Amino acid sequence: MMFAGPAIAQEGGPTPEERYELGLKFMRRGYYTKALEQFNRIRNYHRDHPVSVKAELAIAEMHFKQGDYEQARYAYEDFARLHPRHEDLDLVTYKIGMSIWKRAPKAAGRDQTSTRRAVNTWTTFSSRFPDSVHGEEVDKYLIKARNRLANKELFIARFYARREAWGAVRGRCDRLIKKYREAESVEDALYLGGVAAHAWGDVAGAADYRSRLAEQYPDSRLVSRLDSTLKTEAGRPPETEIFTRPYRLGGAGTGAAGGLGQPGGR
Repeated sequence: MMFAGPAIAQEGGPTPEERYELGLKFMRRGYYTKALEQFNRIRNYHRDHPVSVKAELAIAEMHFKQGDYEQARYAYEDFARLHPRHEDLDLVTYKIGMSIWKRAPKAAGRDQTSTRRAVNTWTTFSSRFPDSVHGEEVDKYLIKARNRLANKELFIARFYARREAWGAVRGRCDRLIKKYREAESVEDALYLGGVAAHAWGDVAGAADYRSRLAEQYPDSRLVSRLDSTLKTEAGRPPETEIFTRPYRLGGAGTGAAGGLGQPGGR
């Protein structure tokens, strides 16, 4: 009894290999709870057995398949920490990002911290795993994630536009254009940046936005819209700095925007 413990295999029971195959069988049939039971027994009672590593990865996969993405992330991250040179580390890294991405809200007005974390997880994927079969999938989701983050910046810029806080509008537009150059919302950011510059009396700056908009999106309807704005009398920047309440989640501006807040009406 002194030497009895959880690490001792029960005599006469299934071997670790048999338990693993049984777990896979349950997994294929969709019996995830039973599959997890088998994989957990391998991990808990046969830690030194080679099949234990496979069981650890299978546990993470089970959590992911069940939609328990937070628990899946923990399991994948533990696996990466314990087995930093494993041959499936590319899959694990891909799934860590996916576990985070799955919990990120789609609406631009919501907190996009999870989207940023997914981007950070995947940013160096191609250089770390240049031959990975998951590389194309990671690139696809990186584009989606960066577009979502760009839309977040545009959402905030529109929020400020409705309040005619043109300095804040321009700052957000410039940030979007610089940080997410390939994003779909760059077109709207160039337009809105031009409107903001014109409203502040920066005629040269507004013309620069217009020039870049026409160059990058020659067929955009926003070019003529911006031209119409630039033909009006330019505004003036405030003589003193005006305090603008920073954009906050869940506050005003989460509804549908109108006027300058929805350039192009698209």
